[in-house]
Amino acid sequence: MKHWQLHDADEHVTLVLDVAGASVNTLSREVMRELDEILTGLEQRSLTGLIIRSAKPAGFIAGADVHEFEHITDAATATRLARSGQQVFDRLADLPFPTVAVIHGHCLGGGLELALACRQRVAREDESTRLGLPEVRLGIHPGFGGTVRLPALIGALPALQLMLTGRSVSARQAHKLGLVDDIVPERHLLAAASACLGTRRAHRPAWSKRLPGWWPLRPLVCTRALKQLKKRVNPEHYPAPYRILELRRHNASQEQEAASLGELLVGRTSTNLVHVFLLGERLKREGRSHPHDVQRVHVIGAGVMGADIAAWSALHGFSVSLQDRDPQIVAQAMARAYQFFRKKLKTPRAIQQAMDRLMPDAAGHGLRQADLVIEAIVENADAKQALFRHVEQLAPADALLASNTSSIPLETIGSVLRDPTRLVGLHFFNPVPKMQLVEVVRAAQSSDGVLNRVHAFTVAIDKLPLVVKSSPGFLVNRVLMPYLMEAMHMVEEGVAMWEVDRAATEFGMPMGPVELADSVGLDICLAVAEELSEPLGMSVPERLRTMVERGQLGKKSGQGFYRYDAKGRRKLRARAKPTDVPITERLILRLLNEAMACLREGVVKDADAIDAGLVYGTGFAPYLGGPMRYVESMGETGISHSLYRLSEEYGERFVPDAGWSEARLLLRGASS
Repeated sequence: MKHWQLHDADEHVTLVLDVAGASVNTLSREVMRELDEILTGLEQRSLTGLIIRSAKPAGFIAGADVHEFEHITDAATATRLARSGQQVFDRLADLPFPTVAVIHGHCLGGGLELALACRQRVAREDESTRLGLPEVRLGIHPGFGGTVRLPALIGALPALQLMLTGRSVSARQAHKLGLVDDIVPERHLLAAASACLGTRRAHRPAWSKRLPGWWPLRPLVCTRALKQLKKRVNPEHYPAPYRILELRRHNASQEQEAASLGELLVGRTSTNLVHVFLLGERLKREGRSHPHDVQRVHVIGAGVMGADIAAWSALHGFSVSLQDRDPQIVAQAMARAYQFFRKKLKTPRAIQQAMDRLMPDAAGHGLRQADLVIEAIVENADAKQALFRHVEQLAPADALLASNTSSIPLETIGSVLRDPTRLVGLHFFNPVPKMQLVEVVRAAQSSDGVLNRVHAFTVAIDKLPLVVKSSPGFLVNRVLMPYLMEAMHMVEEGVAMWEVDRAATEFGMPMGPVELADSVGLDICLAVAEELSEPLGMSVPERLRTMVERGQLGKKSGQGFYRYDAKGRRKLRARAKPTDVPITERLILRLLNEAMACLREGVVKDADAIDAGLVYGTGFAPYLGGPMRYVESMGETGISHSLYRLSEEYGERFVPDAGWSEARLLLRGASS
């Protein structure tokens, strides 16, 4: 066998999955065929039990091989493949002897469905062990029997919560739910699995958990869940959660599960979400191709951004020193980091270890030993230049120098350095713990070696690195600012701000542009907009300047476009009268026009990179697959004509970029 190894031990056997040529296990068609063959042999043997485990350090099984989804183009094929997988797992479930899944690291999607087909599950007790069914994030639902087996094991309500959200749970949470039968340290895993082959009974949910899954309560439970779901998920954009509820409402069979999955997998939403997922995998893969050789990180600037970058790096195992001119700011950053570690790590020992890796360093002693220096001070070119002059004198000669600038060209910052090849941009987005994307900014003089090391470091801290050319606003801010400014122009024209936001969220944005501007901070929006206004020919609404002058900075000051209470929650306003202003069209076409300009200018290497940047960096409607994917689906010519029409009514800011004349070549050539 290529991927599975079978080891005999006394009267039981251990089946080990080690997918060839991969760092993680996934369930490809080939892996499933091999498992089917192995089960044929095991069915003929008289055994006391079967233990299934992974040889990969990273985890058990990450799920199905998503790369194979791209080649499935019709629902019948998808349904057939799901039924085939179900039948393999049914054979596993029907073996005439005990079966135990030994779980460590990730156990997700099809991997958890395989574990559910075993009679018992034992998990390693540590922070890295996570179990879940995240299929809704790909626009589908479990298809190898998960919608049937999970409710039967842990009860209808907990199962729905896991499947509808796609969230994963820790080993301890899984044990509490009854998803696993035992949790033990690494050294006891195999002993615990062997013990499960004895007379121990598998977990069954208490009657109180089984009750919501029984008729006639089941339809009532699903109806209540449906009401909650409609408040946060548009069924036209994301149909999969609604399918899960329908399957559970009718206590559907595996055959019905497979048929539903087949329809979803070839639909628009799943096709685009798979595209987005694979773009993220591409960014990770590109970053893993080089070593980073970074052990010690020195962050200068202990404001919210610098503090979060430092804490995030320490969380991922790096030794970090945090510098700021004001010791009180450093102290506040350390307190913030402690609360962050408490939330992420749970156990006192892990929290203390993370705090030990993060050193307050107001005097900047860590600079002399740093492998990577990250600047996160005020967005001012003169201040950054002065800082990097000082850094270059004290940091080791081979240390990487990175600026977290959000809009200032690296050439400007690096002009004061003796060796500007050492400087790259490392642009994080706020809030750092939630935003996956980091723009790795390359100047004309940046060396390939430095860029590759920073790229690799970004992956090592579990972020998605997107290489962008040093230019005004880079990619994300450059595309986002015209979108935000257009929203403010409409508010100046008298369109109700909540109507502008509603139009954006109905399109599929995670929040409206006005609320987003308030969340980012109107002072920051103004600074970036003014930085970009001249190179992009972008006008800045006067209302924005006036509000900043008055101290109305958004959520952080209690008032921006909206008012906020003491907890930062937006105070609701009454709905406005409908308007005939084409709100959605004006917002989205400004964004698409700037994205096309970035593609034409080579700010990133291809259309896929723009899709990745805007989905992971701004939350651009994931169900559409990204702005360039959306352009392809709508037609380049139609969008260009719409821009011309809007330019006649609203002015030059809607004049189509020159890239639209060669859009087909840019889009298809970049994707090839």
